[in-house]
Amino acid sequence: MMADVAVIGAGFVGLSCAHWLLRDGHRVTLFDPQGPGEGASYGNAGTFANYACIPVNNPDVFRNLPRFLFSPQSPLRIRWGYLPRLTPWLARFLLSSTPRRYERSATALASLLSRAFEGYREMLATDALASFVREGECLYLYSNEASFQAAQRSLALRRSLGVQFQTLGRERIQQLEPNLAPIFLHGTLFSGSWYLSDPRAFLQALHAAMTRQGLVHERVAIERVEPRPHGVRLVDTTGRVFDAARTVICAGALSKRFARQCGDTVPLDTERGYHVRFPGTSNLISRPCGWAERGFYMTPMTGGIRAAGTVELGGYGPERNAALLNLLRTSAREALPSLTRPDADWLGFRPTLPDGLPVIGPSSASRHVVYAFGHQHVGVTLGGVTGSVVADLVAGRASPIDLQPYSPRRF
Repeated sequence: MMADVAVIGAGFVGLSCAHWLLRDGHRVTLFDPQGPGEGASYGNAGTFANYACIPVNNPDVFRNLPRFLFSPQSPLRIRWGYLPRLTPWLARFLLSSTPRRYERSATALASLLSRAFEGYREMLATDALASFVREGECLYLYSNEASFQAAQRSLALRRSLGVQFQTLGRERIQQLEPNLAPIFLHGTLFSGSWYLSDPRAFLQALHAAMTRQGLVHERVAIERVEPRPHGVRLVDTTGRVFDAARTVICAGALSKRFARQCGDTVPLDTERGYHVRFPGTSNLISRPCGWAERGFYMTPMTGGIRAAGTVELGGYGPERNAALLNLLRTSAREALPSLTRPDADWLGFRPTLPDGLPVIGPSSASRHVVYAFGHQHVGVTLGGVTGSVVADLVAGRASPIDLQPYSPRRF
């Protein structure tokens, strides 16, 4: 039987799309060879970052690039063997880092983020999902006076785009989080932010609820997406064929190939991100604490504090960067001296585009294919609102959001 809508990908974006499509009465089939939340959605910092409207591409990148590339404490690394393949993406990234383009990306992100909670409000009205929400607001920390002063321009831009926050000094930081080492001179506390105690378990609970509502999950890997005059044909890696009236591409870092099959050349690459877990330590802090200079968050989750972040530009592959993992371990213990030894580490692949914006909208080849991928560091935050936008597109409703900045044809 043909599905009304096929959704490829079972992360925050894919499952949120499925939620909103089921809500509209569609028969939805989810395609993902793994369980819910097993990709990048599993290992992130778990923060609802309603303040994250500052894209990675910003004018400071030109000044900071040498330090980022060569400092042993830099949270950014490049796998030099991957550089020939990465060069076109880097060129676009640098072009997107001019003041005008940077502010345009920030404005577009803020437009989505201003509606981010509405995308989740209905889901979080259920006890099964609300039980994973922790109300601690995110605290971003600066251990260096110069880096705090350098952040003033981006903080002013956040404020102008509607982000609310408080700036804290050393004493207030220690009052809020007394177990932090007294090395942080300044902090920013972002109003209305929160976090999940277990991102994967949240998605598993959402998946279970939707299964009871009729969601079908085909645990197969899709190889080809073939737009047809009256629908879309999907072919898995074994050659098995599935048909759908509409298809939504939410495959994260693996979406580039599907976009190409549907008429769009999208410069999607990956930011390889890492986390390490410190078991039995969740009581040491009461909220996500980010260290600006080291590029990571410490989040108190069910299994212990998760130190998650950093960026490695190096494509899609299983090899882990020991230096970045060590940076996370040593930095977390520098910030929280009471941490135990870590018991686990993880590598995931953030889907990243050079202008810092996701792709949300119909494909060039067919109105039957809708894209929703490339959310970079804010897939958790923007999953819900992206799902609502996708449901509007599938239903032919006018979106309350101007979707032009997220068009696949903007490149």
